[in-house]
Amino acid sequence: MKALFPGSFDPFTIGHKDIADRALKLVDKLIIAVGVNEQKACMLTADERLAQIKAVYAADERVEVIRMTGFTMDFAKEHACDCIIKGVRSVKDFEYEREQADINLQVGGIDTLIIYCRPELSSVSSSMVRTFKYFDKDYQQFLP
Repeated sequence: MKALFPGSFDPFTIGHKDIADRALKLVDKLIIAVGVNEQKACMLTADERLAQIKAVYAADERVEVIRMTGFTMDFAKEHACDCIIKGVRSVKDFEYEREQADINLQVGGIDTLIIYCRPELSSVSSSMVRTFKYFDKDYQQFLP
């Protein structure tokens, strides 16, 4: 089975890595797709995010890290993925991801597998890391 794990990953946190690692126990191949939205202000450029994740998974042939633009469901189909992987930290995340999963299935015909965050990682988010960086606080512990 081949799965797509999409996100902006700005930056790729230990929470993202945990979801990807756990997904790799379920699938044969995982495409980590770094979303590029030119209208969104990011801490890291797309190339920096791609390089960061590629470095984390350099030794794992089952992981491919690529740039993604456009609709996730279309991208998943273009890359012959069997499903989309999403991580969920909270009820708020769940509701958002459930709606996205419904649309991806209804319109795109692709299922979404939700992997729940480990409780000890539930407060780790890219936005929290960006806030730490903004206030010049050490955030390395939250990165792989």
